[in-house]
Amino acid sequence: MLLTALKMLIGDRAKFLSIVLGLSFASFIISQQSAILVGIVKRTFGFITDTSQANIWVMDPTVQYIGDIKALKDTDLYRVRTIDGVDWAMPLYYGTIQARLRNGIFQTCILIGIDDGTFIGAPPIMLKGTLEDLRIDGGVIVDQVGAASKLSTYSPEYGKVPLRVGDEMELNDNRAVVVGICSVSRTSQSQPVLYTTYDRATTFVPAQRKLLSFIIAHSKPGYDPEQVCRQITSVTGFAAYTSRELDWLTLGYYIKYTGIFVNFGVAIVLGFIIGTAIAGQTLYNFTLDNLPYFGIFKAMGANNKLLTKMVMLQALFASAIGWGIGMGATALFGIFSSGTELSFTMPLWLYFASAFSILLISTCTAFICVRRVVNVDPAIVFKS
Repeated sequence: MLLTALKMLIGDRAKFLSIVLGLSFASFIISQQSAILVGIVKRTFGFITDTSQANIWVMDPTVQYIGDIKALKDTDLYRVRTIDGVDWAMPLYYGTIQARLRNGIFQTCILIGIDDGTFIGAPPIMLKGTLEDLRIDGGVIVDQVGAASKLSTYSPEYGKVPLRVGDEMELNDNRAVVVGICSVSRTSQSQPVLYTTYDRATTFVPAQRKLLSFIIAHSKPGYDPEQVCRQITSVTGFAAYTSRELDWLTLGYYIKYTGIFVNFGVAIVLGFIIGTAIAGQTLYNFTLDNLPYFGIFKAMGANNKLLTKMVMLQALFASAIGWGIGMGATALFGIFSSGTELSFTMPLWLYFASAFSILLISTCTAFICVRRVVNVDPAIVFKS
């Protein structure tokens, strides 16, 4: 009987294709928009993720997110180092600067200054050059995407020429030479990223009384990082967060003060509603058209439990195919969008979330159809 239910569904090709296409569209919209949203979320705290050596971030107590820079005094670094439970603490500069390229064009860049001695805070992956090359006078490391796009120059002979190791630029009228190319997480600002030493970064930027953007630290073995953060706050009055807490602080700021999440949330909900409307209406009409056959099955001795299984099998079979097509289209979209400005991240849990959404659509629709099937009267079917 279950095999007969599948033959009934596939036999009506027009309605079967309509159901599958509706579920495919819903699966694609839900997964694709969710993947872009996840990509945007990761970009908001990409810099925190890259600075993986530290598990404690110390900053001004009024800082609202990672890009909200309110500098500390250089002497504040030593206050943090004296806190019990702090294994080490290093300075970190984070800000923006205007870079003047060889062709005279100015480009705003993110400038990151890391500790001169230990290079803690350095980029996670070096593609060309080494961190030790930062000791070269004026040395900076440039992220791969920025070097190939916004920091590239145009040559009539060669066309677009990426920034390469050995090239020079001006940072606030100071000579800087590219000593390495790195790979970093994309940020929400999508600006080129430059790494240099902390002391050099403070000479590149205009002179100010306070230039210490963050103090990055690590707890001693056996100490709870959250407890160490509370100790730092109570002694110094600064805000201290674990890397995880700073991730959530930054994410909370973007949720509260930007419309990104609302906009993508509306698109995901609309995909769910449209998929439910298209697939649900078509499956319901299919069930109505086949009520006489279900009535015959009932007259032949099929109980309500068996009829329920038949309808549920039809809905789950169509939803499985629709989900597979939708996820395939999403995967192709992700492949074609790689290397572009579009943020797209498809973690494993998103596959299960998408499958659950499509399962919910088909189950709700099948429940409505089951009510019509179990209430059908075989006598009325034969009388008509």
